[in-house]
Amino acid sequence: MPGPQLLALFGSQTGTAQDVAERLGREARRRRLDCRVQALDSYAVANLIREPLVVFVCATTGQGDPPDNMKNFWRFIFRKSLPSASLCQMDFAVLGLGDSSYAKFNFVAKKLHRRLLQLGGSALLPVCLGDDQHELGRPVGKSVGAVSSAPRPCHDPCRSPVSVKLGLPSKFIFQFLHQSPSRSSQELHSTSPDPQEPPSELQPFLAPMVANQRVTGPSHFQDVRLIEFDITGSGISFAAGDVVLIQPSNSADHVQQFCQALGLDPDQCFVLRPREPGTPCPPGLPQPCSVQHLVSHYLDIASVPRRSFFELLACFSPHGLEREKLLEFSSAQGQEELCEYCSRPRRTILEVLCDFPHSAGAIPPEYLLDLIPQIRPRAFSIASSLLVHPVRLQILVAVVQYQTRLKEPRRGLCSSWLASLDPEQGPVRVPLWVRPGGLAFPETPETPVIMVGPGTGVAPFRAAIQERVAQGWTGNFLFFGCRQRNQDFYWEAEWQELEKRGCLTMVTAFSREQDRKVYVQHRLRELGPLIWELLDRRGAYFYLAGNAKRIPVDVAEALTSIFQEHGGLSEPDAAAYLARLQRTLHFQTETWA
Repeated sequence: MPGPQLLALFGSQTGTAQDVAERLGREARRRRLDCRVQALDSYAVANLIREPLVVFVCATTGQGDPPDNMKNFWRFIFRKSLPSASLCQMDFAVLGLGDSSYAKFNFVAKKLHRRLLQLGGSALLPVCLGDDQHELGRPVGKSVGAVSSAPRPCHDPCRSPVSVKLGLPSKFIFQFLHQSPSRSSQELHSTSPDPQEPPSELQPFLAPMVANQRVTGPSHFQDVRLIEFDITGSGISFAAGDVVLIQPSNSADHVQQFCQALGLDPDQCFVLRPREPGTPCPPGLPQPCSVQHLVSHYLDIASVPRRSFFELLACFSPHGLEREKLLEFSSAQGQEELCEYCSRPRRTILEVLCDFPHSAGAIPPEYLLDLIPQIRPRAFSIASSLLVHPVRLQILVAVVQYQTRLKEPRRGLCSSWLASLDPEQGPVRVPLWVRPGGLAFPETPETPVIMVGPGTGVAPFRAAIQERVAQGWTGNFLFFGCRQRNQDFYWEAEWQELEKRGCLTMVTAFSREQDRKVYVQHRLRELGPLIWELLDRRGAYFYLAGNAKRIPVDVAEALTSIFQEHGGLSEPDAAAYLARLQRTLHFQTETWA
């Protein structure tokens, strides 16, 4: 008689929720429970009515938004037409991953839990909420254990769990080839998408980079680039507010170090075979594939490893002291030490493998895809309009680099990779595709727009302003903030020209040019009467883009203060007015960590 089935569905933006779901799946299989793990939008949601046991692992993004790979599911599950007893046969648990410094902490998990109850589902556990602000990072270990041990016949008591020391079989078998295939991995990687289909994650467009220009002053602390791609013949179409996704690669030096640490021949080629029928091969990975291609374009060796990495690496380690330390890092008691070793200094997978050389050298190649996550695409706001640049796509990229207690600076994988590419030295092609963003602009020319974009947050508003001006639409109000006019005032000459033509009203805040720091929220308060007039009398749309930590809270406080002072509203009424603007999409945000 077959055992019970567990379905683990995840909504993940950065990969953390996916890692937790897969870890939960491994724990379930170790307890001999049949378990499938899938992204929410890859699962046929209508089949939920037949699922007996489901665990949902959900991150919250932006200001209470679902991750991109669960948005279709989100729209479906909140249909008003769904019967209240739709999920009466389903037992479920919801595990949320969030950050309590945000106003809408774990909003997606909380709302999903309530909705599943409304549809007749039975909760095995109260909603479990992981917090990124927790001193040990997201303390999800107890939640995973609780879900795996939920009060349900999850395993046959006569069959003992698989020992942690033995581990589980790999998802894939590597079949190495004796000779290289006829086409190189680079040629396979450069296959163009079907011209009948728009580019996508499975078939990105390899866009020629035509410009890569630093736009911050030479003495400025941050390197910010204006990068331009040629999208001729790509079939790509976009509007203001859309985003481009870029698939980065590891540096050649890191690929070489990784192959040396694991004793891999980068030129060796292989094909993958799933160990279990019905398991799909990783999308986007060519068959056959070289080790060089796998490490360069697929394995995220520059990411910070999660606890599950140490759990699995300990299974392979032949070295007593190394294995003891790996087991400590993967234990519940060792999470503070793991955080101190890995999370706080942002130590990478590659650096950890170099710190544990005996363990790294013992990793079987077929476990690479279980051990190391896939490189995830990075999203950038598109900073140009097709109406003005019909065959070009521009982005504004802040190159991420910062120091921790480690000797080597920490670098953002995608931004550093993009900054290293020089189209003047030869042809450069970057895999990319476009998807709708979180900002939608009004289509009526008489509707004013107020755009608040400090720093690189101004990028989507440049696209919007270009698009509106090209159509002859006025009523464009831009609030821009940076440190110093002569260091990081992006597109200064372009804004000035538009102001002269009467197409733009611009308000600036240069925070470091006076004793008291001045930010965009201060400028909003100073122009309170204008803001109230535009929003309340002229039906303006208000947009905010930028860093998610403080800007949304500061701007929201400035607006509610304006509503009270210039609109005569009480504090509760001002908060309700702001909520109504959000609900009717007259207040939209696009923020990032």
